[in-house]
Amino acid sequence: MEKVIYDEKNGLWYELQGDYYIPCIKLPEKEQQPIGIWGQRHLRYIKQNRKVLYLNLLTSGKLNSYLVEIDQQAEDMFFRLVKQMAEREGVSETLKAENQMEWVQRINSIRNRAIEIVNTGIIYV
Repeated sequence: MEKVIYDEKNGLWYELQGDYYIPCIKLPEKEQQPIGIWGQRHLRYIKQNRKVLYLNLLTSGKLNSYLVEIDQQAEDMFFRLVKQMAEREGVSETLKAENQMEWVQRINSIRNRAIEIVNTGIIYV
């Protein structure tokens, strides 16, 4: 039996593996964009909890662009929330100059709340 054959009916190449011919299929090469922390968290979530969505995105070649979009949305939402909360709670550069430890505590509290909002609103959905 031949190692590789071509089927003119469907235009696919097949490779012999054991007793069976398996189609030689590759996803189209697309430019891979870097994925940030938010996109990586969402990827881990959909791999574990939404396997059908993950496999559909992976096989259609849209996984990377989907994760880049999720990452950008989450990043924008996070920075917007931190800025709005800091303004509302009076955390400013003046406070930073006067009392650095209090500023660090309050900013960390704001960041943690913003992370929780982004996680529940975008990442783990």
